[in-house]
Amino acid sequence: MVDRLRDKVAIVTGCGAVGAGWGNGKAMAVLFAREGARVFGIDIDADAAAETRQIIRDEGGACEVIVADVGRAEDVARAVASCEGAFGGVDILVNNVGIARVGGPVELDESTWDEVMRVNLKSVYLTCRHVLPVMQRRGRGAIVNNASIAAWGWCGVNYGLYGASKGAMISLTRSLAVQYARQGIRANCVCPGLMNTPLVHKALTTVYGAEGDIATLIATRDEQCPMGHMGDAWDTAWAALFLASDEARYITGVALDVDGGLTCRFVG
Repeated sequence: MVDRLRDKVAIVTGCGAVGAGWGNGKAMAVLFAREGARVFGIDIDADAAAETRQIIRDEGGACEVIVADVGRAEDVARAVASCEGAFGGVDILVNNVGIARVGGPVELDESTWDEVMRVNLKSVYLTCRHVLPVMQRRGRGAIVNNASIAAWGWCGVNYGLYGASKGAMISLTRSLAVQYARQGIRANCVCPGLMNTPLVHKALTTVYGAEGDIATLIATRDEQCPMGHMGDAWDTAWAALFLASDEARYITGVALDVDGGLTCRFVG
């Protein structure tokens, strides 16, 4: 299928990748553009954002980007206003920015808690605060928040603080789904499991210890998955595309696990 997002304007936060390859935001931005959306990307890394923009433009798509910290109110207000100026409105909001820290209340200090919540959760509050009125004026909209299976509890790694931020994201999403349902605005989450992305490569030695080469660490995570391998950014992107598209017009308030069956092992 093609043109599933024709004539739609999509904001994608965290549209760049932290290293070589495809991160979730980069894949979502490119896939949405391939399906006809005009993409407005937001990233804190100018070079990463520019790379995504160039890929989309080289393929004949429409993309503008801005450098902004979505955990800062003034940055978000500026970004949303810039999107409206460039494309005339917002139909789709994808909240993809996030940081993961290993540990719970004892292992991680208060400043880490504050930073995880600022980046992972406050950013969603801020983007929704500024985008929802735009969607209300248009009488339609779709919000897709990138959560995590860590929201459901222990998933093989002590992601206590990270999981708390993603669990709160899901709760907020469900509340938005009900509040705005009669205004034509849907809100859903994708919940990736163990994924093979540049961000994961960057964090693997922190999660599994400083020793061991990256190939061994990847093999360890592959083995943890029921399918025998991790997913990748495109698995997240395809799920997000479905939830953002009119094919999901009667779906709101869901948290869609994209995990190769991993949560079947620890969620009753």
